[in-house]
Amino acid sequence: MEIKFQEIAEEVIHRMRDGEGNVHKKTFEDDAARIMLLTLEPGASIGRHTHETNYEIFYGVSGKGRVLYADKEEPMLPGCCHYCPQGHDHSLINDGDEPLCVFAVIAKHG
Repeated sequence: MEIKFQEIAEEVIHRMRDGEGNVHKKTFEDDAARIMLLTLEPGASIGRHTHETNYEIFYGVSGKGRVLYADKEEPMLPGCCHYCPQGHDHSLINDGDEPLCVFAVIAKHG
């Protein structure tokens, strides 16, 4: 099944999960998963949050940033993949001078 992000309306979220700046989000969702294309403006972040009942995967598309996970910082660059297992927390930060774009998947547990 093809997901055409170019045809999905974009939502702009200010201070997503109590982060900073603006995150542009395009979302496809069904009963099994939420699949998103997220673009963080320079200096923007998604605040630290816990995945109590699901997990999330980020895959770097363009730009540069970092993920805060456990007591570590991980780079988020094109081609990097971050996995946040159920019960863990993370945050995404754009610390670059250009937009940070990531492909994100959250699986729904039934």
